[in-house]
Amino acid sequence: MNGTISMNGTIIALLLPLAGTTLGAACVYLIKERMPAGVQKTLIGFAAGVMVAASVWSLLIPAMEMEIDSGAWRVLPAVIGLLAGFLFLLLLDRITPHQHLLDGESEGPRSKLSRTTKLALAVTLHNIPEGMAVGVTLAAALEHNAFISMAGAIALSVGIAVQNFPEGAIVSMPLRTVGNSSHKSFIIGALSGAVEPIAALLTLIFASVVMPALPYLLAFAAGAMLYVVVEELIPETQEGSHSNLGTLGFAVGFALMMILDVLLG
Repeated sequence: MNGTISMNGTIIALLLPLAGTTLGAACVYLIKERMPAGVQKTLIGFAAGVMVAASVWSLLIPAMEMEIDSGAWRVLPAVIGLLAGFLFLLLLDRITPHQHLLDGESEGPRSKLSRTTKLALAVTLHNIPEGMAVGVTLAAALEHNAFISMAGAIALSVGIAVQNFPEGAIVSMPLRTVGNSSHKSFIIGALSGAVEPIAALLTLIFASVVMPALPYLLAFAAGAMLYVVVEELIPETQEGSHSNLGTLGFAVGFALMMILDVLLG
């Protein structure tokens, strides 16, 4: 019975973020006009708040709790993993051509890729650390449920799915404004979230094989998500007008993820 519950919980946690992105991408059929900048900034701020709260409560704190017997040194795996996560995303950011959602600036090496492809790659970069976070928390729930329960892993997945809904809309709608049909925009927007269950599953398999590295992997996922927040999301909410809406969105997202972690974790 417990094995069945664990298997069902694992499948649900793996697929929820993709479902959130897909539902958000479907907004391209409902909203005909470009999403107002204030709404976009509020939603991006919301996503940033969810990611920061998840990084702290669902990843960094459990990483240190797993090393509680190490005394003051229990912080070391969290620090090493955190910095490694930042450096990993920094590397991906530098070698992958992509384009920001709001300001239209291209980053990474020069390429002849279309704007549509660069927008999709930008969201894919955002989704990799989120998938890793789900995968590593599932590994911890399956092997060390004294620190992270299956309900806690699902809570993280729910939080990411909730913030993926507006993200899916933010991706699919700009794709339509650059000449794509609603159907193509929806498909690309939905597929941009497909990297999450893939990254989650690969991380889950790796963490299950190398269990001693689990605290490092938890912190690694936290560092990767925080890199996205600091490098991409926060700057996008604070440029130009309506920056206060992005700040309020961040507060709401942070509070919601904190509530989910406490109630379900």
